[in-house]
Amino acid sequence: MTMRAFIVGVSGLVLTGDERAFMREQQPWGFILFKRNVDTPAQVARLVGELRESVDRPDAPVLIDQEGGRVQRLGPPHWPIYPPGSVFGALYDSDRAAGLEAARLSSRLIAADLADLGITVDCLPLADVPVAGADAVIGNRAYGTAPDKVAAIARAVTEGLEQGGVLPVLKHIPGHGRATADSHAALPTVDTSEAELARTDFAAFIPLADLPMAMTAHVVFSAFDAAKPATTSATMIEQVIRGAIGFQGLLMSDDVSMNALDGSIAERTRAIVTAGCDMVLHCNGKMDEMRQVAAETPVLAGEALRRADRALASRKAPQPFDRNAARKILDELIGRAGAVSV
Repeated sequence: MTMRAFIVGVSGLVLTGDERAFMREQQPWGFILFKRNVDTPAQVARLVGELRESVDRPDAPVLIDQEGGRVQRLGPPHWPIYPPGSVFGALYDSDRAAGLEAARLSSRLIAADLADLGITVDCLPLADVPVAGADAVIGNRAYGTAPDKVAAIARAVTEGLEQGGVLPVLKHIPGHGRATADSHAALPTVDTSEAELARTDFAAFIPLADLPMAMTAHVVFSAFDAAKPATTSATMIEQVIRGAIGFQGLLMSDDVSMNALDGSIAERTRAIVTAGCDMVLHCNGKMDEMRQVAAETPVLAGEALRRADRALASRKAPQPFDRNAARKILDELIGRAGAVSV
């Protein structure tokens, strides 16, 4: 079936008639959910089913940002609270094995929540390495400030998702940790040298280059391209993401509607595709913008299609799992560290 190279959000708790018609006509590869799309478990499961029905693809990927901490689209009263990434980092510092096990268990529990709803992709783990003075947009979402530690915890998070039958999306490649602005609001520029970026920021992503999907950073790295953020920079994608880091999976943009990018939505979409991203992500559910994205994205074909197919084919069946026992162990681990209350 012909699909277009974009992922799209929708406006509310159910598909509107216009949205259903748009999906049927434009055939986005996948969908992404936000808090505006979430009420009860039964409602979310129905919406997931409606999305797949609208494109007549029962395996169409449905994504969500379910990290824990302040980035958690599913929450009380129907879903539990999960800790932010920094909790695993704090536990790791006192007991490496316990930190990794807590990270794995948390994402395994998240995967179980998502699987109940038919959600098959989580935009997790993060491999961003924050530095002093950086914007708080990453903040306690990060696992730490040492690249080897960040990569190890990110791998444990990935394992938990995969054991639960949920695909991971590595973000924000090649690194959002040094950004001094929130790319939702403005374009950050990083003036760090190539050598230092390779030693720190990029080093956290290299051990994770085998992940099936990754999301770009709307960040300018002036040592490589002083004019364009990684998302729209062919230099960054070819030399750094595909080259130095070695990531060969499906590369999606961060949200095309974020204010870090300039120009119209159509112009941004063209720039993302031209730079070498396989997939354009559009999140806000605004139909006028969705139409612009659809008009500028190509039919999914060639290497981009092969990467997309490989990513979906890598999803495994969930392994047997005792949710209550896992939550008890996770709470005990975090409590033992005294890192933060969850």
